[in-house]
Amino acid sequence: MKILSLYSQIRSYFWTYLVRKSCGSYKGRVKANRKTIVNKNVHLGSNVNFNGMLISKGGIVQIGDNFHSGAECRIIAQNHNINGDAIPYDKTYIKRNVTIKDNVWIGHRVIILGGVTIGEGAIIQAGSVVVTDIPDFGIAGGHPAKVFKYRDQDHYRNLKNQEKFH
Repeated sequence: MKILSLYSQIRSYFWTYLVRKSCGSYKGRVKANRKTIVNKNVHLGSNVNFNGMLISKGGIVQIGDNFHSGAECRIIAQNHNINGDAIPYDKTYIKRNVTIKDNVWIGHRVIILGGVTIGEGAIIQAGSVVVTDIPDFGIAGGHPAKVFKYRDQDHYRNLKNQEKFH
């Protein structure tokens, strides 16, 4: 059991180091427990926690404070140009930004496409594909992800005012 724990700690240290070195900026604590690939267009807040994420090159990706992701998540910040000079697409890309505000939780195997904003305090259900904006406090799921519930905003604000972050 001690060997497995030591392996997990070393793995986390390695991926955390790579994320900090590879991202464009970060404000505070960043932790990557599993394989996480970012690039210079990625800007991270404080207390950002990855459990496995791949963020493609392309548009700018802003991730706010107190972010948590499940395993095997993807953010795709560019698309092939389907209106170029070849079919089905040409050699150019359309870069699209992604903004994830503070206190967002993304479940396992979520895919986020470029051009979306995920609002403060939102939760994205495992296996979802986010193709449109998710409002503050929205709980969304499915393909495409749709809001099916909202967080209790009074409870949320009370915890936020007390600075009770995981």
